[in-house]
Amino acid sequence: MSPILAIVRRDLLMVMRRKSEVLTALFFFVIVTSLFPLGIGPEPTLLRKIAPGVLWVAALLATMLGLQRMFAADHADGTLEQMAISPTPLVMLVVGKIGAHWLVSGLPLVLVAPVLGIQFDLDASALGVLVVALLLGTPLLSLIGSIGAALTLGVRGGGVLLSLLVLPLFIPALIFGAGAVEAHISGLGAGGHLSLLAAMLALAVFFAPWATTAALRIALE
Repeated sequence: MSPILAIVRRDLLMVMRRKSEVLTALFFFVIVTSLFPLGIGPEPTLLRKIAPGVLWVAALLATMLGLQRMFAADHADGTLEQMAISPTPLVMLVVGKIGAHWLVSGLPLVLVAPVLGIQFDLDASALGVLVVALLLGTPLLSLIGSIGAALTLGVRGGGVLLSLLVLPLFIPALIFGAGAVEAHISGLGAGGHLSLLAAMLALAVFFAPWATTAALRIALE
């Protein structure tokens, strides 16, 4: 675990020197979700109905803002090549970078989501389901997004290509994440949606680092 923790610590220290990267995604999430209640009006029933979809779409788009930078800086200065030839397996270093990306881009969204959910008149139990869904879903977004970030590494216009690659793969997480909150509000129970989201996360934890590592080796050749 020490190489993974070392990479996480290194990436977090680098992010602290460029705090704008964290604040940009967080402000985007806050602004987008706050505009909907202002635009639609103070209708509690309608706000509760659209809340899960709005919060999840905004979280998905905010997560995507930092995907292209996951490996770009290390690739530009040659650090990624040194990681590839180091004695430590590259897949362990990739796990660390994915974990650091989630701590920077995903965890702040999870923490601020309950505050934003109050704007949509969500009760405490619905906010709890929202937080659990985001805790399961945002790491899944980072894991899937890492594959796209590796595949588009060094490609001209990679940001647009990255969006085209990962957005279709994000759809299941969006459906089950927002569906969990909607099912809870409707009284149907969110257990099924959360279980499917957890199952997808477990599969992604196992497969995504290996796929990302293979894509990075291709990009470095």
